[in-house]
Amino acid sequence: MLTRVSSIQVTGIAAAVSHQWESLHDLSDEKPEIIDKFIKNTGVEGRYSASGRQTSSDFCFAAADALLTARSIDRNKIGVLVYVTQTSDYRIPATACVLQKRLGLGENLIAFDVNLGCSGFVYGLSICSSIMSTCSTKYGLLLAGDTSAREFMEGTKSKTGHSAAMLFGDSGTATLLERGDADNTLAFAQNTDGNGYQAIFAPYGSWRNPQAPPGMFTNSTMKDIDVFTFATNRVPVQINDYMAELGTRPEDYDCLILHQANLMILKRITKKTGFPPEKMLLSMNQFGNTSSASIPITLVHHYGDMTKGQVNALCCGFGVGLSWATVALKLNIPDILPLVHTDEYFVDGYNLNDRKEKAATDA
Repeated sequence: MLTRVSSIQVTGIAAAVSHQWESLHDLSDEKPEIIDKFIKNTGVEGRYSASGRQTSSDFCFAAADALLTARSIDRNKIGVLVYVTQTSDYRIPATACVLQKRLGLGENLIAFDVNLGCSGFVYGLSICSSIMSTCSTKYGLLLAGDTSAREFMEGTKSKTGHSAAMLFGDSGTATLLERGDADNTLAFAQNTDGNGYQAIFAPYGSWRNPQAPPGMFTNSTMKDIDVFTFATNRVPVQINDYMAELGTRPEDYDCLILHQANLMILKRITKKTGFPPEKMLLSMNQFGNTSSASIPITLVHHYGDMTKGQVNALCCGFGVGLSWATVALKLNIPDILPLVHTDEYFVDGYNLNDRKEKAATDA
């Protein structure tokens, strides 16, 4: 079953990272041959890392600000703001409310967070476009990003050879949705299997289990074999069913953009869905696994510096939940911005270092 939303189209995509790119050989103290094997198996050669003060919302803000400025969008006409992240700024309020303030959007706005990971971009598009279809707003804004690398590095407290610490990268993205012609239809396939909720899991640090046991941390854990089996078996079925219901084939698409989980998973899904290897786009070699940001950042990586043309991309995100979702996007390449770099962060006055600095200045 597909969810179809008419008269809504994607008219802009941007992605932001820090200026700090590091190779895995610089990040890890493992032996070079172990790191080389990890690179071969996962495809990750390095990543951009957030500074100690940057959060995913800082990257999403930079991407959204660049996108709205480049498209000369009246910010008072943004009627929906959906922020998809697993690394929100606060327990409350929703970070989307803070981003409304930072971006200078109007008050006639629906804004909320969605706690979802690797399938979150496609789910977020479905949520945002569905809300837009029920109201009169002209524009919607989907922000998606995570600072998973920062989470794992802070959880382990040191340089580490643990695979998760080398796999993930930090970034944020912004996607502009616009009301258009009735012929513009977004079709979504979305699935959830909560039986696998422990496959990618952060059981400690929130209300159910506030404190981690001694010697453990609050960052997430992953059952690699369970995730690999899920991704390589159930995701291709959804993609093939999606194409069958739309009456399309791999040759009808310019590219296949999968959530950048790891290279082995991507190759297996590509083969099972009948796409030639050259149509499977890769960005995790430079960015790592960027969770909900991985699909839009892949588009930026491959098309952000181009100035003309169109692309018909079949996109699928999959992961935490377990959840997986597919959508086909027809995009004008000039609407995909070049990669944004930022080292800026939001100062809310509650950080201990900010208070100390202000106290010293006042004295």
